[in-house]
Amino acid sequence: MQRPALIIMVKNPIAGKTKTRLAKDVGNKQALVMYDRLMEHTRKQALGLQGVTRYLHYSSFVDDEDGWPNGDFIKLVQVGEGLGERMAAAFDHAFVRGHDRIVIIGSDCPGVTTELLNQAFSALSTDELVVGPAEDGGYYLLGMRHAHPYLFTEMTWSVDTVFEETMQRAAKRGLSVATLRKFSDVDRLEDWVAYGWEVPKS
Repeated sequence: MQRPALIIMVKNPIAGKTKTRLAKDVGNKQALVMYDRLMEHTRKQALGLQGVTRYLHYSSFVDDEDGWPNGDFIKLVQVGEGLGERMAAAFDHAFVRGHDRIVIIGSDCPGVTTELLNQAFSALSTDELVVGPAEDGGYYLLGMRHAHPYLFTEMTWSVDTVFEETMQRAAKRGLSVATLRKFSDVDRLEDWVAYGWEVPKS
């Protein structure tokens, strides 16, 4: 029986510690309001999926009063020191529970829609990996059918070579990779505006 799973990595919304690059453009309070809108978008797209187990991994602590329905999301705390360790641990957690197609996303990419997530899961029916490249050289989505921890170890994150390095590591192992449309995460005000979203009032 196929058991696809979606992992969403979210940050606990704390002023001065959440969306810090965006906050340089709009201030800490406004950045939190905008991050809430981004999470609302991500939540809506995730809820549109059918037959998929949804895992929500918080950066610091689980908040059961966060607006993410407890009956639709299994809530956990991220494990590991850096981003690579945390993503690898999230994948391991899902694979141990018998999921055969697993996709991981963040919570700050308006380009991620229910349709795109379905495309990612469909790609994993034939390819070992699926990657959504980001405009900044990273990726906003990664999916796999089996655990591949070497995609995370000794990787330098938050640089413009992450996607390229990931593809090189996959090729070295002979893994088939499907790529999705390129999108931008919202790290700065210009990213938000580029999606045509109105800037909310704080």
